[in-house]
Amino acid sequence: MKTYEWGVLRLQEAMVNGHLTARSLVHDCLERIQRLDRAGPRLRSVIEVNPDALDAAATSDDDRRKGMCRGPLHGIPVLVKANIDTADRTATTAGSLALSGHLAQRDAGVVDRLRQSGAILLGKANLSEWANFRGRRSTSGWSSLGGQTRNPHALDRSPCGSSSGSAVAVAAGLCPVAVGTETDGSIVCPAHANGIVGLKPTVGLVSRSGIIPIARSQDTAGPLGRTVEDVAVLLSAMTGDDPRDPATRAAQGRGARDYSRFLDPHGADGMRVGVARPLTGTTAASEAVLDRAIQVLRRLGARLVDPVDLSVPAALKEEEFQVLLYEFKDGINRYLRTIHPCVGVRSLARVIAFNNAHHAAVMPHFGQEALILAQAKGPLSEAAYVASLTACRRMARDEGIDAVLRRHRLDAIVAPSGGPAWLIDPVHGDYNISGASTLPAVAGYPHITVPAGFHSGLPMGVSFFAGAFSEPTLLRLAYAYEQATHHHRWPRFLPRAPINV
Repeated sequence: MKTYEWGVLRLQEAMVNGHLTARSLVHDCLERIQRLDRAGPRLRSVIEVNPDALDAAATSDDDRRKGMCRGPLHGIPVLVKANIDTADRTATTAGSLALSGHLAQRDAGVVDRLRQSGAILLGKANLSEWANFRGRRSTSGWSSLGGQTRNPHALDRSPCGSSSGSAVAVAAGLCPVAVGTETDGSIVCPAHANGIVGLKPTVGLVSRSGIIPIARSQDTAGPLGRTVEDVAVLLSAMTGDDPRDPATRAAQGRGARDYSRFLDPHGADGMRVGVARPLTGTTAASEAVLDRAIQVLRRLGARLVDPVDLSVPAALKEEEFQVLLYEFKDGINRYLRTIHPCVGVRSLARVIAFNNAHHAAVMPHFGQEALILAQAKGPLSEAAYVASLTACRRMARDEGIDAVLRRHRLDAIVAPSGGPAWLIDPVHGDYNISGASTLPAVAGYPHITVPAGFHSGLPMGVSFFAGAFSEPTLLRLAYAYEQATHHHRWPRFLPRAPINV
C-alpha cells in the first residue's frame, strides 16, 4: 500500500477498518525519511525524528482497540517546525546551533492541542534559521543545524521559507501533514514553491505560546497538507483558546470546531472575488497562473471584479521591518528567559555573541544583521514602535484589504502566490521574488495557497485572502478551485528543473 499518497481521512478510515495501524503508518514515514531525507535526494527537511514516535503510535493503536478514538487525527503522524516547543526528546532550536540541545519542559499550546486530538508527533522539521529573521542575503531552507533543505521537484531550486522543511516533508510524502509558522510568507511561500496547500490563519486563531517568536502582531502557526481537506482537518485540531496567548481571546467564538464542513466543490458559486493584479510581480508565469485561475473561478460561478485597486504601499515593508525588529527583541528575550540555564543563551545579546564565537559554523553564507538591529531597539513603549505599528495596520487593514473588500463588496481576493522557485544560491542569497503574502501577513488576516499549475516543472500556487476570521470562506473557495483543477503532482526529485530553452 502506498499510504504516503493517502490523505488524513482515508488513513483514518483504514485504521478504523483495521487495514492499517498507527504503528505501521509511523514506520512507513520513518522509512521514507531515511530513504529520501537522509539518503537518496537528501532533502534535509527533517532535523530530527521523535525517538518515541513508534511507542506513541503503539499506544494510539491500543487506545483505538479499547474504543478510545480522539478524532480525525488519532494515530496520524505530524511533523512540527523546529521552532515549536514539544515536551519530548526532540529539541526546539529554530535551526540554530546556539539552541542546540534545548529540550522544552512544556508543550507549545498548538502541540498540546495536537496531542489531545491523538496526533503522533513524528519529529521536528528543518527551517530557515531563526525563521529567516537573522541576516541579509539569507538562503531559504538553510539552518546551521539542519543544512540546506531541497525542493523535491527540482533539487537545485529553493524550497522557500521559513517553513521549508514542513512543506518539503509533506510534498515528498514523508508525513501526511505538518505544522509551520508564518510572520510574512513563511507558510504560503514554501507551500506554493513545493506544490502543496498551506494556510496562514488569522492571528489569534491558533495559540503561539511555546513558539520561538519573531513578532507578536503577525506570528501564527498554521497547517500544511497536500489537499485542502487535509489542511482543514489539521486546522480544526490546532485552534482554540490558550490562557498563555492573550491573542486567542479575540478568537473566542469566531473559530470552528470542524473546518472540513465548509468544503464544497460548488463553494465558489456566487462568491464575489477581487483580482489583485498589482501583487503579481513581474513574472509572466505568475500572470499566466492568475489568468487560468480566473477562468476556472468564472466557470465555477464566481463573480470576478478584475482588477481591484490593491497594492503594497512602498512604505509598508520598511514600517513592517521596524515593527519586527522591536517585537523580535521583546519576544525572543521573553522566550529565552524561560529555557533551561544550561543552554547558555538566555538573551538576544548572548545569541549574537554565540554566533560571533562560532562564526565559521553559523555564518558561512550570511550574517546576523537583523539580530544586531533588533538588539539596538528599545522597549515596545517607544513612540517609534507605536508609530510603525499604527502605520502598518492602517496601510494593510484600513486602507488595504478592508477598504477593498468593502468598496467592491467582496468575499475574498485572489492573487498568484508568487513566482517560480529560484535557484538555491548561498553566495547571493534569495532572489527578491514578490508574492501575495505581505498585506494579509501585516494585517494579521488569513491567507491560503493552493496548487495552480507548473512552469518549467516548478509548482505554482494561487492565493485567496480576506478579512479576519474568514477561514471558512477561503477554505470553501480553495476547495472548489482544487476540485475543479487537481493540479497537485508528486515530485520526481529531479536534479534540476526541466527548462526548455
